[in-house]
Amino acid sequence: MPASRLKEFLKLESSAGIILMLATVAALIVSNTALNSFYAQILDTRVALIFGALELDKPLLLWINDGLMAIFFLLIGLELKREVMEGQLSSKQQLILPLVAAIGGFVVPAFIYFLFNRHDPMAINGWAIPSATDIAFALGVLALLGSRVPLSLKIFLTTLAIIDDLAAIMVIAVFYSSDLAVASIVFAAIGLAVLVILNVSGVTNRVAYLLVGIAIWVCVLKSGIHATLAGVLLAFAIPMRGKAKGQEESHSPLKEMEHNLHPWVAYMVLPIFAFANAGVNLEGINMDGLFNSVTLGIFFGLVVGKTVGVFGFSWASVKLGWVSLPEGTNWQHMLGIAVLTGIGFTMSLFIASLAFEHGSFDYLQATRIGVLAGSVCAAIIGAALLITAKPNTKVENRQ
Repeated sequence: MPASRLKEFLKLESSAGIILMLATVAALIVSNTALNSFYAQILDTRVALIFGALELDKPLLLWINDGLMAIFFLLIGLELKREVMEGQLSSKQQLILPLVAAIGGFVVPAFIYFLFNRHDPMAINGWAIPSATDIAFALGVLALLGSRVPLSLKIFLTTLAIIDDLAAIMVIAVFYSSDLAVASIVFAAIGLAVLVILNVSGVTNRVAYLLVGIAIWVCVLKSGIHATLAGVLLAFAIPMRGKAKGQEESHSPLKEMEHNLHPWVAYMVLPIFAFANAGVNLEGINMDGLFNSVTLGIFFGLVVGKTVGVFGFSWASVKLGWVSLPEGTNWQHMLGIAVLTGIGFTMSLFIASLAFEHGSFDYLQATRIGVLAGSVCAAIIGAALLITAKPNTKVENRQ
């Protein structure tokens, strides 16, 4: 990834993280004031789209979670494809440390959650909730720290979070799909084949891909597979390079779409999702609600599991001689960044909405408390560690 493009990406993600914080605070205020009933009523409002025999009738909250988040996953897919083809994920040497760290940051939190909830068949569905990292929120914290954080550490966190998102996509596809409708899956597969044909044929018109993508989204929505995966399928079909009609030089439809989409996702899609899903009504919450197994499993999974997984696996890979620390960093930097990966927030809330889609409200309430408390705690501890970390002058002097 070119330096200018990387800085633009980090700046956008950082400012988006700050907006996410504001959206979260707004949701908590609204849900704990006289506006709470209005807040709930708006989210429960049914919105229907009817095209002949095709009818999509859902509460507004599900339109946000199934529709707007499909746009978010479209952007994630575009970023993944670009990184694999020419970015941080294209270099084996650059990939090893964040890949190993991401594996640790996925496995350990899930195991901790399992230990807390192994006796509850419904609660165990949320095992993937503490394994997610919210890149926008985490980079937003780093933005507040300014130059105290080396650029190499921001690149490490970004790459780790992208791998984390890929793992989340796989988890959603494999574990959070149910009651599959074969006919809808077949139509979605046909749509995917059309996308492949467009790509192989050298078509660079993004409108053509988007129209087919919308059709695939409807089919996937009806199939029982979560609709957000349609965004990923569409992203992988967008050409990395191509020559549009009337152009002499080749351009990148993928990069153009990613560049155009990024501000909309950062400043609209994710804040709306956060505002709709982060509202926790604290009225009536007792000690049992704060210290039940779901809340504790998520909290300790995010704060302890992410830290142990990311830091522990990173430490092992360096000590084994596989990789070296990022430029200008030391182990306190790595510990701080490992703690920051415990900011699950939007991704954790999204996975929770899938895990407990058919569960009781108590599970969702416990999830929100665990995610918010764990994410805030991780942000505070991680920021404190990074603020007090001294630069690795030995590494810097070698450059």
